[in-house]
Amino acid sequence: MKHTFRCDAGTALIKTERGLVKGYEHDGLLIFKGIPYAKARRFHAPEPVKPWEGVFDASNYGFVCPLLTNDRPNGELHVPHRFWPMDEDCLNLNIWTPGTDEKKRPVLFWLHGGGYEAGSSIEHLAYDGANLSRLGDVVVVSINHRLNILGYFDLSDYGEEYVNSGNAGGDDIIAALRWVHENIAPFGGDPENVTVFGQSGGGAKVTTLLQSPAADGLYAKGLVMSGVIGPVLSDAVGSGRDLAEALMAELGLHAVKELETVDYHLLAAAYRKVKPALEKAGAYTGCRPHPNAFYLGEPVANGFRPETKDIPLLVGSVFGEFSSFLPSPYDRSNMSEQAQKDAIVEMLGQEGADELIPLFRAAYPERQLIDLLRLDFIFRGPEIPYIAARSRLNDCTWSYLFNMDQPIDGGNTPWHCSDIPYFFHNLDLVEYPHGPQADPDLSERVEALCAGSLLRFARTGDPAGTALPDWKPCRDGEELTLLIDENPRVLPNFDHSLLEAHSRVMGPVMARIMQALHENIQH
Repeated sequence: MKHTFRCDAGTALIKTERGLVKGYEHDGLLIFKGIPYAKARRFHAPEPVKPWEGVFDASNYGFVCPLLTNDRPNGELHVPHRFWPMDEDCLNLNIWTPGTDEKKRPVLFWLHGGGYEAGSSIEHLAYDGANLSRLGDVVVVSINHRLNILGYFDLSDYGEEYVNSGNAGGDDIIAALRWVHENIAPFGGDPENVTVFGQSGGGAKVTTLLQSPAADGLYAKGLVMSGVIGPVLSDAVGSGRDLAEALMAELGLHAVKELETVDYHLLAAAYRKVKPALEKAGAYTGCRPHPNAFYLGEPVANGFRPETKDIPLLVGSVFGEFSSFLPSPYDRSNMSEQAQKDAIVEMLGQEGADELIPLFRAAYPERQLIDLLRLDFIFRGPEIPYIAARSRLNDCTWSYLFNMDQPIDGGNTPWHCSDIPYFFHNLDLVEYPHGPQADPDLSERVEALCAGSLLRFARTGDPAGTALPDWKPCRDGEELTLLIDENPRVLPNFDHSLLEAHSRVMGPVMARIMQALHENIQH
């Protein structure tokens, strides 16, 4: 492929409401990086940036939010990362567009993973928006926002200025959506057709937007990828007073105002020190959305807001999620049926195995029995009632499951984040996705299915269209799930009985599995 590049005074120059920005042109796309969409003091609501004179250089990614811990690189073949300079001045966004014209292209607004504590807009190599923008003639936007206690620390007991500090990171996202609404037209995008999409914590943030009145009217559709996580990302309820007092005592401070200016590394170290005792006592520890008048809480427990009930939503997860990060003691390519049954009995007991094996056979006849031990229920379990609650309100909720094995370790069930390169049309940016037998043709077919469904959804609100005529919206009492693998098919309620039994049987051993996974979970 012959590459093209232009970066000069007249290329990719756009006037925003706050001033001129200049990006560059690469292979037919105009690319802008690190554009500031807001400013904020620590624990305060974001405010519009002040207008600037001259031209803002948008050829560099901006700072990302500081992390609570210094992550040790690992699992890079599974989830290849980009590590980047960190600073609290991190409210910036990136744009990929085929043209700065008046075409009013659909806008895809990406929210990164990492729960509400970690991650960044450029962390995963496959977050790059160029290929998706080029393939679908769409505008792709990705953002950074405040995380952990910078973005989710309730100090509302200490005065009106902190009234929504427990959701400051969510307010950042809304500020970025407002910036898109006001500025995306000169970048060739349609401000009235914005699809918010995200994976893991980013998918959870899509739900948070649905439950946040201030976001109404700023987006038209949503895609939740592995983002319904139940208690793993439950709301942070209660007052943050105990946390604030513990931090001040640890740091030798006398007023909450001093927490605004203390060095972040000292603040993070103090938080890591005081958190375990507060957590053990069941007290508020922040780092997740805080239900209040600005965020109405997790929807399965609190109900979806009626104002957002007709927002089309595409919801899905992957077969293995966290479980697929576990080192496997079994050779899936050379294991007899009896050996697989014996391994299941060893893990779950005879009674558990007798209950689950027939259900697994019925739901996944194409899979080996041993894959039962990799089946996810942490995501898929809460996802079923979420989709059910949503589909009782409307006829625009779709369900999918990414079921495509990958060739690492001789063939592995798909893991958390393994679907991201497929939806972003970015197989060329990561090393693993070449199908279970390293079949590039199969991988490209699945990539076309994932990216194509997303692009149809962004353009029309229907991910199926004429390409997947059997994939209908879920109905009250009937979840129609598209299984994405070498044989795409739509099945009604195909795994509900299995998941109910699986979560019950696996529950007693899950703590041990999660402890083993702790150092290997990637986002």
